[in-house]
Parts: sequence; structure tokens; C-alpha cells
Amino acid sequence: MCGIVGYIGAQDASEVLVEGLKTLEYRGYDSAGVAILAEGGLDRRRAEGKLRNLSKRLKEAPLAGTLGIGHTRWATHGKPNETNAHPHRAGGVAVVHNGIIENYAALRQELQADGAVFTSETDTEVVAHLVSHFRAQGLDLQASVAASIERLEGAYAIAVVDEAYPDEFIAARESSPLILALGDDENLVASDLPAVLAHTRKVVFLQDGDLVRVTRGEAQIFAEGALVERPVKRVDWSPAAAQKGGYKHFMLKEIFEQPRAVTDTLTGRLGRGGEVHLEHFDLDALKGIQHISLVACGTSWHAALVGRDLIESIAGIPVSVEYAHEYRYRRHIFGPGDAVIGISQSGETADTLAALGEVKARGVRVGAITNVMESAVARLSGDSLGVIYTHAGPEIGVASTKAFTTQMVSLHLLAVGIGRTLGTLTVEEATAELEALRHLPHWMEQALEGASQVAELAPWASEFDNYLFLGRGNLFPVALEGALKLKEISYIHAEGYAAGEMKHGPIALITEHFPTVALVGSDDLKAKVVSNIEELKARGGPVLIVASEGDEDLARIADQLVLVPEVPERLQPVIYSLPMQLLAYHVADFLGTDVDQPRNLAKSVTVE
Repeated sequence: MCGIVGYIGAQDASEVLVEGLKTLEYRGYDSAGVAILAEGGLDRRRAEGKLRNLSKRLKEAPLAGTLGIGHTRWATHGKPNETNAHPHRAGGVAVVHNGIIENYAALRQELQADGAVFTSETDTEVVAHLVSHFRAQGLDLQASVAASIERLEGAYAIAVVDEAYPDEFIAARESSPLILALGDDENLVASDLPAVLAHTRKVVFLQDGDLVRVTRGEAQIFAEGALVERPVKRVDWSPAAAQKGGYKHFMLKEIFEQPRAVTDTLTGRLGRGGEVHLEHFDLDALKGIQHISLVACGTSWHAALVGRDLIESIAGIPVSVEYAHEYRYRRHIFGPGDAVIGISQSGETADTLAALGEVKARGVRVGAITNVMESAVARLSGDSLGVIYTHAGPEIGVASTKAFTTQMVSLHLLAVGIGRTLGTLTVEEATAELEALRHLPHWMEQALEGASQVAELAPWASEFDNYLFLGRGNLFPVALEGALKLKEISYIHAEGYAAGEMKHGPIALITEHFPTVALVGSDDLKAKVVSNIEELKARGGPVLIVASEGDEDLARIADQLVLVPEVPERLQPVIYSLPMQLLAYHVADFLGTDVDQPRNLAKSVTVE
């Protein structure tokens, strides 16, 4: 959940670390800190709250040195204050950590019995004391870190410095993301790519169990004590891709990036004759498939609901959609025709990883849909069904936008691919589906051209404290996502409901002060949704209707009407999600909330 950076080179380490942490602050912003190794020894600066507080402290009390580690925190163990801020120190050792040490309480008792004095409430501090303990026994830094992680249970990505080792730092990972970046006379580690793109495009995606010794001139990777080689990848993302590009917020930028993101998702995958090319996913391995479970959390779960409709209607295969955090604790009965596909933007969502790992261990075929190359979920699935990369590019805003739309498009491609593989979809039918997908980015651009109309609704929409979002068919998941977006970033309570279910309870809440956002598609369910709206209006409830062009007559029952391009039914979820994102954004911006970093949330949920 947190973000870490480690640096060694010729530049001012504190500046490099702070700039890197700025790109990772979406991972947590309860506190931040750096530890720098200089001629005078090891020193650190920490601050409660957002990174700007740390920057202010460093201006008041600078740290000079070319080796250091940094951290931005999303609190798990211990209050979000300066005392609990990373880096944590024990003697000459300092540590930053992302993840959770599950056996920290037992380790803490053991270390305290040995004389260690703890100053924080965090699980991370035990790592610093463990390394210091082994150093006191005469082990060098690398060996001390290796011995320490042997004692850890749980998930971690760590970076460790020791004032007795001014020319190196050690990093390691287990079930938490960590990359190694190889520069010119400098090297870095970080939780995510944006932190290193200003320095190099050459990266190594470290694997679980990897330990890396990083010096200015080289980086050595060890697995199970042996020196190993990992492939060096060249990343095409530019540093500018992680910047706002003139938009007020990252979220708004990412909303408008979606036509390009979907284009990237589709590029190279739309073959002739209705064929789908999924370069890292083995469609042939799905021959004989009888049931698919889609496992996800949050926004990805909403995408999975859309995917269920797509796979069932296109490929004719039954699909269940499961919350990953519940799925892993149920007893499942699997057959030879089962497959499980996990969906995670980051590829590091702890619950999704755990669910996939458990079913894979039982011999079930597993696959993944993710945005991040070489992420944990991708590696877990790589030797089974494989992975579909969404190619959304960096998503900095905590509230997911382009990740959601590219996940839906990826699921559409998967549905067509399965249909062709199983022969349940004809060439003509597949060709028609892919042709519609080819036009999707253009329709998305058209939908975004009406963004100003949604922005103008913000003063009206901000007057209410509660919202009901309604949709039917494949627009029901969009209603759920619209409600989630609004409450995530505006802090206004909102609930998504299937429109037909509205009469079974929620209608009791309807007053002139309780509005509804109703999604009216151009499908067979349109008349039924309109009837639901009439019922709301009869009880005085304000209604904002989102409908397709050609439905201007709905203005007669709408307090507010937003129109989007009319598209084939299966593409409606992508198009209708755009005004939902814009509505949430503009209401939040009007209210003055922190759009990109909403309270209590983080981008990647790497803990249970």
C-alpha cells in the first residue's frame, strides 16, 4: 500500500527520493520520510501528512548525500503520525517497507527480550531491529538482511541502508511490488515505474524471494542465496506520462486519456476473419472450458460484472463473479472444465493474488487481466492461462477511470476469443464484434465532447447528501461504479441498484432531497427503466437521466438530462461510464475535496 524508493548515484539523494515519492504518493499519504547516508553518518527526516510537509522539513534542515531511501505511507499498523513514519531505524540501520509483517508481534517480543527498544507502533520497525541484531552478530549487511527476511511472515518490499556500508543498499521483495532501475552511474529501486522514469527506461521487475545488492555501478540479484539474472526490460512510458499534462487533476487527465488507452488495448489484437490475438494469453487452453469465475475487488469487480454478460452472451459459457476477499475463504467444488481469472489494475491486489494462488494450487487453470507488466498476478498466471495486459498506461489518480474501461474492453476481447476458440461464435459474428470495438475510441471521444455539459451540473448535483444510481442489464454494473466514484472522491453517500430492485426498499428513501442518477440504455430494457423513473418522479424525487442520443424526449421526466452517443448494446457500459466519472469528478472539484488523493484510500491495496 505504501511507496518506497531507494537511490545511489552522483545526484543529491534527498532530491531524487522526494521527486520519486511525488509520483508514488497515490500509494499512501499519511506520512513520508527519507534516510540519507552522508559523510557524517546516517540521518533522516520524517513528517506526518502529505509529502509537501516532508519537503518543507528538508528545506529547513537539508540532508546532503548520494545514497538514501524514502517512503510515503498508507497506515496499517500504528497511527498516521511522525513517530510511525518510515524510515525506521535501529542503531546504524534504517529500513523502509511496503506490506504487512504478519508475525511482527512475536518478533517484537523476542527482540525486546534481547534488549531492543522500540519507538513506534509499526510492524516495520521489527525489520530494522532484526537487521541490526544480525549485524551485531558479525554478519555483513547483505547477509543480515537475508537472515532477517528468513524470519518474516507476510508481504514485504524493503530497502535497507547501514551507515557502515556507504557504497551500497539492500532491497528485497515478497508478495509486494518492487522494481530495480538501472541508470548511468546510478541505480534505483521503487514500488512503481513512475518513480524511476526520470532517470532510466531500463528496469528489472524483481520476483518474490529476490534480494538485490545495489551499488552505484551495478546491481546483483540473489535468489535463495545464489546470484541470478533477471531480464532487463525497456519501458516506453515517458516521464510526462506521469504528469498532469495541463489538467487540474490526474483524474481528469486520465478520463480524457481513455480513447487513447482503449486504442492501445485494442492495438494488434483485432485480427482478420474475426480472430483475436492475445499475445500473453493461451486461448487454446480454454478448450473444454465449462465455467469461468471472475475474481476481483472494487472497480475491477464492477468490470467483472460487465465481463460476465459479455462472455455469457458472446461465448455461451456460464460465468460467476466473485469478490476475491470472500472467494478465498469459501469451499469450492472445481471440475476439469473450470477456470478462474483474476482482474487487478495493479496486479498486486492482495486478496486477488491470494485467491488465484489457492485455486492454482488445487490444479485449477488461472489467468489474469492487469495493467502492470510483470506484476505479481501476471507472474502467477504466466505458466497457466496467461495474462491480458490492458495497456492503460500509468494511472495516478486513486479513483480508477481508464483502468475500468480498458478492463471492460479486455474482457470483450476475451469473450470474442473464447467464442471463436470454442466455435460458439461464427466468423461473421466475431467480425461484427471486433468492428464495433474498432469504432469504440471514436465514440468515446464523442462522449467526452459533452464533458462541459456534465461540468455545468456540479452546482446542482452538489446540493444533495445522498444519491441512488440505477441501471439494468449491462448498465447495472455502471450504476454501481458511478455510485462508487461519487462517494470515493466527493464523500457523498451513494448506492448503486438494479433498477428493477428499486421498488424493494430504496424507494422508501425517495424525497425531493434524495436524487437518482438513472442510466437509460437503448435496448429492450429501456421501457422498464423509464417506468422506474416515472415511479421516482411520482414521489417527488429529482432525477438525472443519462441516455443515448435520440432520446431527447426523456427531458419531460428528467430534472437533468445527459446524452451520449448511441452505440451497440455491448459497448454501452464503456460509453455510459464516462459521464459517471465526469459527474463524480466535477462534484468533488466543486466541493473542493482532494480529488486525486481521497481520504483513507490508496491506489493499490496490497494488504488484506
